[in-house]
Amino acid sequence: MKYGYARVSTVSQELEVQLQALEKEGCNKIYSEKFTGTKSDRPQFKELLKLLSEGDTLVVTKLDRLARNTVEGIEIVKGLFSKGIRVHVLNVGLLEDTTMGRFFLTTLLAVAEMERNLIIERTQEGKAIAKQREDYREGRPNKFSKKQLEHALKLLETRSYKQVEEITGISKSTLIRAKKKIV
Repeated sequence: MKYGYARVSTVSQELEVQLQALEKEGCNKIYSEKFTGTKSDRPQFKELLKLLSEGDTLVVTKLDRLARNTVEGIEIVKGLFSKGIRVHVLNVGLLEDTTMGRFFLTTLLAVAEMERNLIIERTQEGKAIAKQREDYREGRPNKFSKKQLEHALKLLETRSYKQVEEITGISKSTLIRAKKKIV
């Protein structure tokens, strides 16, 4: 049987492209999840691994969908090979349990891990540069301006939180936090 596995790292990312590729490849059953690849505790992936048996094929769109670091990736693929399970990576091809196949696998996983580490480094460098600015503020930007919050707090003097929330779209919890900052 041919099983597909699709994964994205964050809830805001979409699985659709991977799912379409796996369907096009003719996977009988597809498992998918929105779960970071840095964690090995991926519930759907664990369930899939238990299901796979000799003669089955596991299909993924890219090698980094299986694992983000070289050691874990090698362990997973070696474990699959030892059970007689084929591994097909759509952007690479069928991985083989041969000397060259294992070399190719190790190289690809090392490159994927290096890519991920470079992204983290660049992000940290960008953050370090941004922190040097006076107006730097960690986290998400404010959804509402100071003026909007002041207006909403003024409305609170004569209205309930629920009424102000309906008028301004500013949640009760945001209003409470804004109120505390003033006091």
